[in-house]
Amino acid sequence: MTDPGGADAWARGPGHVDYEARVDMARLRAGRWERARQALVASGLDAVLVWKEENVRYLTSLRPQIIAGKTGVLNGALFPREGPPVLFVSGGDRDRAEATMPWIREFHTIPILEEPGLVRHAASEIVPTALARCGLEGAAIGLDFGSKLFMDALAECCPRVRWQDGDVAMQAARRIKTPEELALIEEATAIAEAVTAAAVAHVRAGVRECEVAGEALRVLYRLGAESPHVTTPFVASGERMGPPTRLATDKLIREGDVVFIDIGAMWNGYFGDVGRTVVCGAPSADQRRVYRAVWESLQAGIAAMRPGATNVEVAAAIRSRAAAHGLGERLLSLFIGHGIGCGSNEPPYIGEAFPGAASVVLEPGMVFALEPLIWVPGIRGGGGVRLEDMVVVTGSGARRISRSPYCEGLLQ
Repeated sequence: MTDPGGADAWARGPGHVDYEARVDMARLRAGRWERARQALVASGLDAVLVWKEENVRYLTSLRPQIIAGKTGVLNGALFPREGPPVLFVSGGDRDRAEATMPWIREFHTIPILEEPGLVRHAASEIVPTALARCGLEGAAIGLDFGSKLFMDALAECCPRVRWQDGDVAMQAARRIKTPEELALIEEATAIAEAVTAAAVAHVRAGVRECEVAGEALRVLYRLGAESPHVTTPFVASGERMGPPTRLATDKLIREGDVVFIDIGAMWNGYFGDVGRTVVCGAPSADQRRVYRAVWESLQAGIAAMRPGATNVEVAAAIRSRAAAHGLGERLLSLFIGHGIGCGSNEPPYIGEAFPGAASVVLEPGMVFALEPLIWVPGIRGGGGVRLEDMVVVTGSGARRISRSPYCEGLLQ
């Protein structure tokens, strides 16, 4: 593929088949390792020690059991400039991982890194053993995540190591997607579209938001996805979209309600993030006005996503179009778009308003979820609208990956 994410890309199907070449997983891993090594060199690091789920997946392809609220304390990986990664894995996944992941040559079972004595054991015995095997006792090693207890124990137990930040290097490695990554994102987006379609099909008066989410999740797991994009599926109807309630509650959907759906899907470690607003019954003129402003703002943002442009310019195009409708001040005070890949939300961000937000030049192979949200109070049936599309930057401009239809009734 000469143009990453170009028009010749499409979702062929998630299975392995004998009649056509699909995603070469060995090449996927090799490409990710090469990008990670380039990032290490650029950052002056000899290795990274990672604990974020997305970084562990990126470097090792480990698909572990995920326990809610335990991010960063279950599994980790040591990735040196040379050689394969070392996997630190929960005892519940160790036997299966060792039996099925031949590209990993060194495994270490670790406890959950919370109890002080267990944290101390990992920092004083398990991690130093792996560092010694890789010849990294006096190396510059980047860390992406960890508790202060763990960080302090590592500094004390590995005094020769020069511990530095490693998360920025991993962000840099993951920023440009390889052709294999883009193919997986296409498949994840296709599943996310099916999940969205299932949710939309169950929008009708008398149905609860949580029922819509439940039907969508049934399709998600039936199609083999690993998880939704958000742990708390976002189905908000009527006045719950003004201001937005980013949950699925027991509220009944009523005639004239706008209904926003944002559930998405993860497949093979990559996310597809699709959001749509529909209406139950006939919309009001006010609801159409907000929807039109969001739709035009989204299209303006996509049109601005060309190589050489910046995320700041994309945000300005979106805000300018919203302002043309007199709704520029009604954009939700959250970023308007985010990078996406192994991370559900990852840098670069588009439209982050806080000081310190980076201005980033767009390059072919970057993938974003663009998601302007405008809400207006006091509209019967809700005056909040978000539309979210997956977009890849190509050599010739932007290509919308997601194909879910917009709501014709609201776009009139």
